[in-house]
Amino acid sequence: MDLQKDKYIIVEIIPTHSDSEKGIIAQISALKLNGIKLEDRFDYRVTNKFIDNEDLKQMISYDKDMFTYVDNKYFIIEKFKQWAKDYPLLLIEDSYTKNYLKELTNVKELVYPYLQLDYSLDIFERIMKKYSLEPSNHLVDIIYEAIIYEGNNKE
Repeated sequence: MDLQKDKYIIVEIIPTHSDSEKGIIAQISALKLNGIKLEDRFDYRVTNKFIDNEDLKQMISYDKDMFTYVDNKYFIIEKFKQWAKDYPLLLIEDSYTKNYLKELTNVKELVYPYLQLDYSLDIFERIMKKYSLEPSNHLVDIIYEAIIYEGNNKE
């Protein structure tokens, strides 16, 4: 896939459990791109009543006005399926994300090979250092900025 020309979605999922059989999606943030042109954002969260873990509630308490909140734990994935259409999905995390998105037939792959990086626990620190980026609560935005940088600096 050519990230400078093709259509795709960068997606981050925050689940309530690493096992999709035991948890739900608490939050999805995604950017729909046409090359490096942003077409649309998807920022949804479930209401706190579906989240038992206080640390997780605290972790996703940022930028409350940016998110659409839903009061149905299955609505986020249904809405995301409609929104994502058949766009390829570039994932920020691989181990649990694919399981939570298993209903979607979209092509799914990690974004990091496109940035010439391997996934690791400190991947976002490495991305911010490599591309001189400022921290952000929205990991999809950091990836988007890195993709723009890659495109601007291709020889």
